[in-house]
Amino acid sequence: MQKTLFVLLTVFLISLGVTAQQRYAIIDTKYILGKIPEYKDADKKLQLVGEQWQKEIDDLQVSLDKMYKNYEAEQFMLTDELKKKREDELFNKEKTVRELQKKRFGYEGDLFKERQKLVKPIQDKVYNAIQKIAVARFYDFILDKSEGITVIFADPKLDKSDEVLREMGIKF
Repeated sequence: MQKTLFVLLTVFLISLGVTAQQRYAIIDTKYILGKIPEYKDADKKLQLVGEQWQKEIDDLQVSLDKMYKNYEAEQFMLTDELKKKREDELFNKEKTVRELQKKRFGYEGDLFKERQKLVKPIQDKVYNAIQKIAVARFYDFILDKSEGITVIFADPKLDKSDEVLREMGIKF
């Protein structure tokens, strides 16, 4: 009985010691980025560009709406051939608006590319600074609290991904 209690206590203390050795830090990237003048400038530029592009799309949409209202008012007086022609024009104009919207704001669209060009270098500087601090102060993990908890840095020696793949029998 004493031996079992001693073994359990030893295992508990060892696991407590392993846990205590891991060092963590928490940061707030929104706060950090908000303090960087370059980031504020880049964010303003992105907002202006986004507003300009949105206005361009809105203007096209207003034009499309006007065309559609005119078509609805005139369709009873149009021949089948003219109806078809106007419907095709409406379809093409609507397609143009959607394509422009996708080009500007879609996945990997112009706004995404502009953000990559303006903001990513600043984010990379922040990430590099975080990584330097983590290595210099022997942090195992750095968590970002700005948008939920996200792991920003993890000591690569703690990554067990390859071990999981081996366990699953997957060769890499």
